[in-house]
Amino acid sequence: MWRFLYQLAVPKNFYYQTQSILTALGFGALLFLLVGIGLGLFWAPPDYQQGDAFRIIYVHVPAAFLSLTLYTAMGFLAVLLLIWRIKLAGLMLTVVAQLGASMAFLALVTGSIWGKPMWGTWWIWDARLTSELILFLLYLAILATECAFEDPLKAEKVIAILTLVGLIDLPIIHYSVYWWNTLHQGATLSLFAKPKIASVMFYPLLVTLIGFSLFCVWVVLHQTRTALLLRERRQRWVLELVSGEKG
Repeated sequence: MWRFLYQLAVPKNFYYQTQSILTALGFGALLFLLVGIGLGLFWAPPDYQQGDAFRIIYVHVPAAFLSLTLYTAMGFLAVLLLIWRIKLAGLMLTVVAQLGASMAFLALVTGSIWGKPMWGTWWIWDARLTSELILFLLYLAILATECAFEDPLKAEKVIAILTLVGLIDLPIIHYSVYWWNTLHQGATLSLFAKPKIASVMFYPLLVTLIGFSLFCVWVVLHQTRTALLLRERRQRWVLELVSGEKG
């Protein structure tokens, strides 16, 4: 496993080995998103308490889940960079951070839209909402750090350290609804517990979550490949690739 990861960490290997799965990931993401959101909007019945307003979960829950998952992935990349000095991991840190910031922002916006009819307000300094906002600000701080250094390698090391420090926010987000009295409901999905919503609502949500996840993997791979070509533009394999495409 580790041998495969080390081979994949070589820029040339990463570029060519990920090329074959990009199309499959793109089509898979599109299919799952269309099916999941379609079922959630038109097949799932209205909630007995929230009515049709509950349907925003098919965007809000995947966005919130992936905002945490992507930051967890950044923690893993930070360890690869700082301990094993895998430069590709440093390059991927900012790529994942850009996508994670988008997901955190989407979770906050959809949460506010959902909260208005449910709680009577667009925003409240609830423990879950506040900790998610902190995560969004962490993403922005990481992206700002990238712009603060002229040397990208130095910036990546600082970003890796900042990422590891920010990991403390993830358990706070997850357990906030259990540690404090909050307006936000408990977890809708859990690995070790039965779903808290009816199956007719749960399965479209699961399909949509898979679609969002595939989309995020596709974006990360696509953006990393593009950034990799820019950074390695003077390397022989990139020059050969460019000359081959022109030919």
